[in-house]
Amino acid sequence: MEKKIRVLIAKPGLDGHDRGAKVVARALRDAGFEVIYTGLRQSVEQIVKTATQEDVDIIGLSILSGAHMRICEKLLKLMREEGLNVPVFVGGIIPPDDAQKLKEMGIAEVFGPGTPLSEIIDKIKEIHGKAGAAV
Repeated sequence: MEKKIRVLIAKPGLDGHDRGAKVVARALRDAGFEVIYTGLRQSVEQIVKTATQEDVDIIGLSILSGAHMRICEKLLKLMREEGLNVPVFVGGIIPPDDAQKLKEMGIAEVFGPGTPLSEIIDKIKEIHGKAGAAV
């Protein structure tokens, strides 16, 4: 039996809107992924700790607050410090210029509002495949 891809879906910061994160989490579960959802208002430290404890293959952040640059920079820095080497994707309302900067920073993919769930699922499988090949 093939090992399920373990995905952590997290809502960092004070953003209280989690509908999109829950929709993505359910779609990933329905597609055969193992999904861990952290709930609202998680700190970067909590997200890294949970990802480590749950031995996830990939982290997904849902950020609608506008703080995506700062949050992602802090998360990637802490992941490096903790030796957590898994891809990170981000969803939310993120301007195209910022999406490009996030990718340059090390974020694997950025999904905007209205991205088809099938596209998110396929891209996560692709990201996971590349990460697995790199290990």
